[in-house]
Amino acid sequence: MKRLDQKVAIITGAAGGIGAAAARRFVAEGARVMLVDRDGDGLAALSHELGPAASDFIMADVSDESATASFVAFAVQRFGGLDIYFSNAGMEGKIAPLTEVSVADLDRIFAVNVRSVVLGLKHAVPLMIARGGGSFIATSSVAGLIGSPGLGPYVATKHAVLGLVKTAALELGPRGIRVNAISPGPIDNRMMRSIENQAAPDNAEAVKDGFTKLVALGRYGSNEEIAAAAAFLASSDSSYCSGTTIVCDGGFVAT
Repeated sequence: MKRLDQKVAIITGAAGGIGAAAARRFVAEGARVMLVDRDGDGLAALSHELGPAASDFIMADVSDESATASFVAFAVQRFGGLDIYFSNAGMEGKIAPLTEVSVADLDRIFAVNVRSVVLGLKHAVPLMIARGGGSFIATSSVAGLIGSPGLGPYVATKHAVLGLVKTAALELGPRGIRVNAISPGPIDNRMMRSIENQAAPDNAEAVKDGFTKLVALGRYGSNEEIAAAAAFLASSDSSYCSGTTIVCDGGFVAT
């Protein structure tokens, strides 16, 4: 039997690198997945790849409460229940000193990175409780453990995610819901390309080299490596894990 046989999962940010890798891994482990993102073309292509028996998709803004309620309800209608919620959607925002951050940019990154987690908990957890329990996973970051000049709003949101995870684990443990986070380090995907290019538009490769030197393993991680951690947290292999984060950073915060 596969680890996620008969399980139903929602993955937000599913058209992005980590989200798509997680969708592929969850389906390979036996789950049926509802894919959520604002990128309709990306969702359609991924769902076609995974097949209609194992997946479906809906375009939605995860920071909008009515949209969240709708895609959670759609997942239950489509697949009959909900066992796993991977709150993975997120954005890096603009690189700038805190003294230059605009209120509009601040509000947007908190809406996407923090409000979406709260909305997922609010609307998905009651349906997971109805199934007898489940696993709620949120994507944080090593930026939730340390500071990073120029990324103040992003750092603040990822610290907030870890606080929500700890609180939700205490609130929901008695109802059979495990709540955990994943804290990736530098991952070889679009978000890191954005950070590198914002930091040094004329020499992004030097920024990547600088980040790489801070990783004990000497390389960026892959989307698939983060997906593997998500699959562990989604499965019963992590049955005694709650209120914590798996740091997948190649030793970044150890250096």
